Amino acid sequence: MKHVVVIGGGIAGLAGAHRLTELARAQGEPLQVTLLERSGRLGGPIQTMHENGFVIECGADSFISEKPWALDLARRLGLEDQLVPTGEARRTMVVCRGKLIDVPAGFNLLAPVDLMPILKSPILSLRGKLRLVLEPMLPRRVANSDESIAAFVTRRMGREVLDRLAQPLAAGIYTGDPAALSIEATLPRFAELECHYGSVIRGLKAVQKKIAARSASGARWSLFLSFRDGMQTLVDALARAVGKAVRLNCGAESLTLPAPQARWRVGLRDGSALEADAIICAARASDAAALMESVDRELAERLQRIVYSSAAVVNLAYKHSDFAHPPRCFGFVVPAMEGRKIIAGSFSSLKFAGRAPEGCVLMRVFMGGVLQKEMMALGDDQMAATAREEIAALLDVSADPILTRVARWPDSMPQYGLGHLDRVSDIEQRSAALPGLTLAGAAYRGVGVPDCVHSGEKAAETVWAFLHRSLRQSAA
Repeated sequence: MKHVVVIGGGIAGLAGAHRLTELARAQGEPLQVTLLERSGRLGGPIQTMHENGFVIECGADSFISEKPWALDLARRLGLEDQLVPTGEARRTMVVCRGKLIDVPAGFNLLAPVDLMPILKSPILSLRGKLRLVLEPMLPRRVANSDESIAAFVTRRMGREVLDRLAQPLAAGIYTGDPAALSIEATLPRFAELECHYGSVIRGLKAVQKKIAARSASGARWSLFLSFRDGMQTLVDALARAVGKAVRLNCGAESLTLPAPQARWRVGLRDGSALEADAIICAARASDAAALMESVDRELAERLQRIVYSSAAVVNLAYKHSDFAHPPRCFGFVVPAMEGRKIIAGSFSSLKFAGRAPEGCVLMRVFMGGVLQKEMMALGDDQMAATAREEIAALLDVSADPILTRVARWPDSMPQYGLGHLDRVSDIEQRSAALPGLTLAGAAYRGVGVPDCVHSGEKAAETVWAFLHRSLRQSAA
């Protein structure tokens, strides 16, 4: 019986292990799968806690439905009836000169679909608005070299749009520095809009018309989805599906391939070892680099270049009556230029139904990231106190929260720096030369839950094809 070892029990590793079992079952072929997770739990930065009627998301709280892979997986796992859409308060706000102001209607991460709402907004100065109006008239970029998010937005929309809107909105996704992040790797559709339409704003308008046409023809789901009992639902369903394949508190310490046609040897933390016909390595890039050191040093060196940022999520619960002006939005982002100590805030109980008991507000405060590394040095009590102080200042809440929970995610968010896609192509080319080895996870071609699901499933399908190819070669 062929044996595949999956290294890493995050969502990519779980999706990969599950896809292997699906393929084996569909083909009626025996296959042994072992999933190794060095910690005592599965899911990586997906973790849901239930406490006193609160559904507390410690990490990712939703996934995007436009990318189909997570939704398709949920359906195959029989979870479709547990999916929940976002609520009605679909507004996002931004801190501007110490106050929360609505992000202009139609503003899409880096640029507006329609100029009028942002021209009426107090977020930009007159000079900033005049600069933005020029965007449809600017020539498209001719150079083919990679460009940072900051350079792209400044060139197309102006510095104020970057500082006041694009930087905090992008930081809410990548917890990174837009001056260091690649537009091609993180938000490629904006570069594609410029290339295809000659203007980001014109391109967004054209795309919006297409989306409106699809919605009119019967689109079912909201843009963001979660599960009735939280994102842990997906992790638990995958864990049940792969069953006895999971080995917790069991990390891979080494990988060796004695000869090109030999089986892989996976050294474990306890000194024992496993033999495998194929490997899916869904560990962080730095951990994958350590494992590849004895197999391909150049591959290990390229993996080591993918760096990560650390972040924390502080869940705070208040009584609805504690707010002088009760929140009426999904959340808010905080520009770095505001000099505050948090990245963003999100109102879980407004974003999804059933997240808090009646009369209560549950929110999440995000801290850390590349631009606020010093926040990660705080102890849990200090971090919680800082989050409370920031929320008190921004939302006029003087009462103490009725619940506080701090979750830390060290080295959790890969930073797609300039040249990232070329680096990943090189990594994929070198790893493909190692028989039966595939890499998966957020480090390569997408950080969201659907991207990680897709990465894991694609790795599983590559491994499955390799196993059958090797069987045919052996028979010949």
